[in-house]
Amino acid sequence: MSRFTATSPIALAVAALVAGTCAAAAEGELNLYSSRHYDTDERLYSDFTEATGITVNRIEGKADELIARMQAEGANSPADILLTVDTSRLKRAKDAGVLQSVDSEVLEERIPSNLQDSDNEWFGFSQRSRIIFFDKNDVTTPPTDYLSLANPEFKGMVCHRSSSNVYAQTLLSSIIENHGEEAATAWAQGMVDNFARDPQGGDTDQLRGIVSGECDISVANTYYFARAMRKDVSGVTESIDQIGWIFPAQDAEGAHMNLSGGGMAAHAPNHDNAVAFLEYLSSDQAQQYFSAGNDEFPTVEGVKLSESVAKLGEFKADSVDLSAVAENLPTAQKIFDAVGWK
Repeated sequence: MSRFTATSPIALAVAALVAGTCAAAAEGELNLYSSRHYDTDERLYSDFTEATGITVNRIEGKADELIARMQAEGANSPADILLTVDTSRLKRAKDAGVLQSVDSEVLEERIPSNLQDSDNEWFGFSQRSRIIFFDKNDVTTPPTDYLSLANPEFKGMVCHRSSSNVYAQTLLSSIIENHGEEAATAWAQGMVDNFARDPQGGDTDQLRGIVSGECDISVANTYYFARAMRKDVSGVTESIDQIGWIFPAQDAEGAHMNLSGGGMAAHAPNHDNAVAFLEYLSSDQAQQYFSAGNDEFPTVEGVKLSESVAKLGEFKADSVDLSAVAENLPTAQKIFDAVGWK
């Protein structure tokens, strides 16, 4: 299982291989469909162009809209690469037939096998952990794992996003994979019983709920909290010392990880440039951008973490195969519906 630290040795030999691959790529263009909306990604694209001479043409939109567009365009689609957030959306793209398998020794070497599709149709390039936050003033003994969130002692204390949110769906899918459908159903029912309010808002709103006193315990992705430590986030930063955090299941499977990743479009007109771009995203340079630019964890082991991410501390990450987790998404939605998780 992976353990994230702030100081791990960089795999120099493999990084040199990636750099060599990018340098050898032919000049031309790359058509990128991306649902990532982070300004800091600009450095990814400009540095790739500087290293390779390949111009990046970008189309941005919501993940489902981009996937539908690629389906409608069919064999005439100009897309070379799809980048999106969350394992569930990568799974949707694969199921929609808009991706193709990529044969790359660099990606196989750099990206851990549990963070890539079993058929090599998508690869994870950055991670965020979904962890437990709590009000240090009111909670003296917080839950230490996901299943404990459903314990009766936390009735009326827990806040989470809605069941329609992809982060919630993927977390439940991982619980199904790690603990089985029966345990996952009991957990989801217990969560509903323990809600302090109806599910609402985004992850930052779950943190704001702790500050406002609506929530004693919330579940959110790490990068929202790390961002509030790095810069001012209204309703969070000014009271951030009030919020404690737990990386769950450290004596068991480890903390749940989710992905931002991508793959090559099924009808990519610039095949070689698309491979070069995916390989570039696994380079140390690009991996550090992911960490520094959006407070995420790299997927490549040994890459130095940004200061805000390193402040979260070391932890054991769940090494479950996210390709297998993605297969549980339909079951997860059925469980949500059955227990009345809004």
